[in-house]
Amino acid sequence: MQKIITALVPMRHHSQRVPGKNFRPLDGQPLYAHILTTLLSVPELSKILVDTDSSEIIDGIKAHFPSVECALRPEALRADAISMNEILMYDTSIVESDFFLQTHSTNPLLKSETISKAIQTLTELFPSYDSLFSVTRLQTRLWDGLGRALNHNPNILLQTQDLPPVYEENSCMYLFTRDTLMQKRNRLGDRPYLFEIDAEEAWDIDEEVDFKIVELMIKARKSE
Repeated sequence: MQKIITALVPMRHHSQRVPGKNFRPLDGQPLYAHILTTLLSVPELSKILVDTDSSEIIDGIKAHFPSVECALRPEALRADAISMNEILMYDTSIVESDFFLQTHSTNPLLKSETISKAIQTLTELFPSYDSLFSVTRLQTRLWDGLGRALNHNPNILLQTQDLPPVYEENSCMYLFTRDTLMQKRNRLGDRPYLFEIDAEEAWDIDEEVDFKIVELMIKARKSE
């Protein structure tokens, strides 16, 4: 029996670092349009739900992405300090689904085939792995704030490509069940699968300069 898988995409009207980030134009369309276009190309997804406090985003989605559902975020969940896990608790309470995939509008370079592969990975391995999150491999010399080496021996100067890899949580994708979320109040369970994706694909728009870099990367993709 095919599993019901719902994509959750939280979007806020305001942004602390980049004003109007979610609906700011990128390559001729609002930023949020990129991830929605990608998600609509993922055959494993049953539905897409955008959680937002923005009437501008809701109006734009209704006009250009009519198959995408929108949920107006409750006032109690709109403050900057509210944890994403609390928002996801609300979202998963209003939609029935076997699995939930959460991503962000700030990941415009994420590919539909990567999302499909992540979904296939967890559904095949579940329940041996109870959740999944995307990571970026790092092979570089890391230090803590006290000048202590974290992943290497300073007395043995290995080439960086020979260092044991560590992994950065890149926030591109999270896959989980509501049961895991309710039990842990966290989208990561006790046995999460680290799903590696390329650093280029994982680029997150967080600062003003990211818009310029991603715009160039989109143009480069089109010229390939």
